[in-house]
Amino acid sequence: MADRIFTAFDYDHDAALRVLLVGQSRHEDSPFEICDYSVKEPFTGDWKKKVRERIKKCQQMIVICGEHTHAATGVSHELEIAQEEEMPYFLLKGYADKTCYKPTAAKATDKIYNWTWPNLKTLIGGGR
Repeated sequence: MADRIFTAFDYDHDAALRVLLVGQSRHEDSPFEICDYSVKEPFTGDWKKKVRERIKKCQQMIVICGEHTHAATGVSHELEIAQEEEMPYFLLKGYADKTCYKPTAAKATDKIYNWTWPNLKTLIGGGR
């Protein structure tokens, strides 16, 4: 069975990258499936609690890093939740030809991995 993946990404700038990742999840040899738990409308009330519930339904988190990820507070909050829940996660470089930034909640030791199909399969399998 494929791992269910929560994707954290900057909705305002990198939504197209998530679409590409969903496409890769549909490959015949894909070891993962993307859970569509992204928040498309603002939550009312305790939104962090609601996001936590969605994150906990998955086995791993992929944080797609782009040019503005360091300024995307929602991405950092989602990553903090994954860290608190001790969920495996990794940072994926969204653009090969641009400078991509970690979310502010990333640890200094968190590496941003190049986005290639072989890398992605290795990372999902725990190779990091």
